[in-house]
Amino acid sequence: MSTLAHTMMTAARTADSGLAGSGELDRYPYPEAPAGERAATRSWGGADSELGRASRRGSASRGRGLHGQLVQQLGQMIVSGDLGADRPLVPEEIGQRFEVSRTVVRESLRVLEAKGLVSARPNVGTRVRPVSDWNLLDPDIIEWRAFGPQRDDQRRELAELRWTIEPLAARLAAGHGRDDIQQRLADMVEIMGHAMGQGDTITFSRADAEFHALLIQAAGNRMLEHLSGIVSAALHVSGGPVTGCDRPGEASLAHHARIADALASGDAGAAETAMRQLLVVHPDVERVVPAPREH
Repeated sequence: MSTLAHTMMTAARTADSGLAGSGELDRYPYPEAPAGERAATRSWGGADSELGRASRRGSASRGRGLHGQLVQQLGQMIVSGDLGADRPLVPEEIGQRFEVSRTVVRESLRVLEAKGLVSARPNVGTRVRPVSDWNLLDPDIIEWRAFGPQRDDQRRELAELRWTIEPLAARLAAGHGRDDIQQRLADMVEIMGHAMGQGDTITFSRADAEFHALLIQAAGNRMLEHLSGIVSAALHVSGGPVTGCDRPGEASLAHHARIADALASGDAGAAETAMRQLLVVHPDVERVVPAPREH
């Protein structure tokens, strides 16, 4: 086993660092909703309280700080529809509901605004925005949709998007001949093979994600590279019926190896075909995209 493979498999067993603390976050002046609107706002109590506490415990297990936990919880509630469009979000009420400080609430709302989930305007306050305003390519929103009520639509849409992005990236990458990236792709295949033999799904998944990120980087197209986060998010939420690459298996490993070999030999057509075969390695994916024809 190569030194890189050993290092990656060791690193896979360490805990994720999670998000940093909030720091000096009180500079973002979110206006409060008018008093009349506050009275009409749905209560945060009842069953929602248990949901919030459970989510905070789950987030803490992944190493997130309070800020990350609150972004996760509010984001999930918005994406799931529990907090509907145009719903006012009052910082004081959120702070009491989740037992966090005003600075944590304000910075969390700021993050959600950057994702298009909420908007803050003077004399109006902070409100939930409609789905049409969300940044649907944001990795967090992809994850929240993939594990919420829209899971089937999200996974289908990801599969369709990957079907568009990755075969093209494989074809382009074959024409660039970057030896350093080709070697790392081969290393990732080796790591995946060793991890599969040991039943180490964590290392397999990380090597898989690295493989696809490297492939898009090798394409030499900056706009495609900008979309690499979509592929990473798709792999992260894999396990649904239409994502592909979702479980370590001989077929998946063989297709990765064929892609690496095709890139090394500069065979653009073979690289594209192998990528299409990889993306339909799960039989249910055929309902989304047609299987490639053999040449």
